[in-house]
Amino acid sequence: MINRNFSHIYIEEKALEYPDTATVLTHFPQATQIPITDYKTVFNRGGQRFQSQKRSAKIILAVKKNAFLYDGSRYAPNFDLPNFYYNSMMLNCVYNCDYCYLQGMYPSGNIVIFVNTEPFFAAADEVLRDKGSIYLCISYDTDLLAFENVIPNCRRWIEWAETRPNSLVELRTKSTNFSAISDMPPAKNTILAWTLSPGSVTATHEFKTPSLDSRLASVVDALNSGWRVRICIDPILNVPDWIKVYSEFIDGVLDCIPGEAVHDFSLGVFRMNSEYLDRIRTDRKDSKILFHPFVAKNKSCSYDDVTKEKMTSVVKERILARLPSATVSCQSGS
Repeated sequence: MINRNFSHIYIEEKALEYPDTATVLTHFPQATQIPITDYKTVFNRGGQRFQSQKRSAKIILAVKKNAFLYDGSRYAPNFDLPNFYYNSMMLNCVYNCDYCYLQGMYPSGNIVIFVNTEPFFAAADEVLRDKGSIYLCISYDTDLLAFENVIPNCRRWIEWAETRPNSLVELRTKSTNFSAISDMPPAKNTILAWTLSPGSVTATHEFKTPSLDSRLASVVDALNSGWRVRICIDPILNVPDWIKVYSEFIDGVLDCIPGEAVHDFSLGVFRMNSEYLDRIRTDRKDSKILFHPFVAKNKSCSYDDVTKEKMTSVVKERILARLPSATVSCQSGS
C-alpha cells in the first residue's frame, strides 16, 4: 500500500475546483496545504535531491494543460499491438526501486497528481475515432493501483475500456491492492500486469514495495476472480548467481499460482536511457547494480547482447519447461 505520511500538499489554484482535489485532501487531513500557481515551480525547480525527497515525499495537485497521451516507449513492449500509447495521470511512484528510470527522468521525488481527468479520456477517445483501436498503458510513470484507495483512476479506466470494444488497457503494478477493484466484474478489455522479482531482489533493490509473497497473493486473487493477468519479470538483473536465483524464483511463482490461467508472461532485462542513468549515478553511489559496465547503444544502456540473450533465454526456457503452452514475450531493450 501507499505511504500515508505526506506532510505537505501543494495545490495549484486552478486545481481547487476539481473533485479529486477534495478527495485527496480528505485522505490526508493533517497535511499542511500550500497554494501555488503552477506545479512546475515546485516540481521542476533546481537543486532538488530525488532520493532525499523520496524519504519524505510531498503531494502536488495540479491541472495538466497538454500532452494527455504519448506514443508508446521503445523501452516498453507493445506485444505486436498497433496504436500503442501511454499516459501519465500521476508523476512519480510511491515506491523507490534502485533501477527505476524515474530517478533520472524527473528532478523531484515528490508526487504530482493531475486532477483534471476528463482530457485524458478524451485523448484516448480521439485515437479510437481516428485509428479504430488503442493499446493504452495507464500506469507507466507511476503505480496507479497502489494509489487506488485515494483516487480511483484504475476503476475509471476499466469502466471506460469496457464500453469501447477496440480498446485494451494495461494496468501495471507492484502493489497488493487488487482488493480496491475486486468488487468489479473481470474486465474483458483490461490486463492486470504484475511486475514480479525474486524475493532477494525485491528485498534489496525494490524499496517500499510489497514482498513477493504478498504480490503473489494478489495475483492469485485476480486469477481466481477471472481477470486477465500478465506476469512481468522485468527487469531481469545480473545479480550474483542470477541463473540459480531466477530459476528458483520461476519455480516458486509457478508453484504458487495457477499458471495455466495467466494471460501471458513479459520478460525484459535492465535497460535505461543513457542520460537518465548518468544523472542517477551522481546520487546513487549506494546501489551496485547501477554501476555495472553496461553497453551504451542508441542512447540506451543495457547488458551486452550475449548476456541479454542468455538472461531472457534462461528465464523463458524455465517458464516453458513448466508451462509449455505459455505465451512469453521478450524485450531486450536496446
